[in-house]
Amino acid sequence: MASFLIIAPFGAFAMLMMVTSIAISLFAAAALSFGVVVWDVVRGGSLKMLAAGSVLIFSALGCYITLVDGNWSAVAVRLAVDVGLLSIVLLSLAIRLPFTLQYAREVVDAETSKLPGFMKANYILTWAWAGAFVLMLVADMLIIYMPSLPLWIGFAVAFAARNSAVAFTKWYPQYRRAKYGAAKPVEPLKP
Repeated sequence: MASFLIIAPFGAFAMLMMVTSIAISLFAAAALSFGVVVWDVVRGGSLKMLAAGSVLIFSALGCYITLVDGNWSAVAVRLAVDVGLLSIVLLSLAIRLPFTLQYAREVVDAETSKLPGFMKANYILTWAWAGAFVLMLVADMLIIYMPSLPLWIGFAVAFAARNSAVAFTKWYPQYRRAKYGAAKPVEPLKP
């Protein structure tokens, strides 16, 4: 459920871009992102860098397009959103707090979160998301600089990259638990 809520604003944004204006899509995604922040805080979670950053990205772009320059193409807006998301991910790595860490700490016990492998796993997950966002950026740039390329290719790459990151995020912690799980207790030596 949590992974659905995390990506819901981006899915809503992509879907709305096909049926309504860019500004409406951005503001709806900002409202949904804000709703995710409120839901998370109300249920006792912490304010997450990705969720708060999403509110800022969607709101800022919506305001800019509404008040300053409404001539952006849908692909240019998607490119700006992807750059914003990649910036959040890279910033979280630069300040040594991978954005996945905030989510992971809320679903594991205190002892697990203190393990050295826990931090390593979150770095790996965050780098996987960075890779997904880079692929989405490349797809958007291909559509901008190669206009003869069918638009669906950009959507397919973005969909595949995002869903691959979600699947990896679900699979990798289970893999680590299976591989590095708690050691079996050592039986005392019998005299």
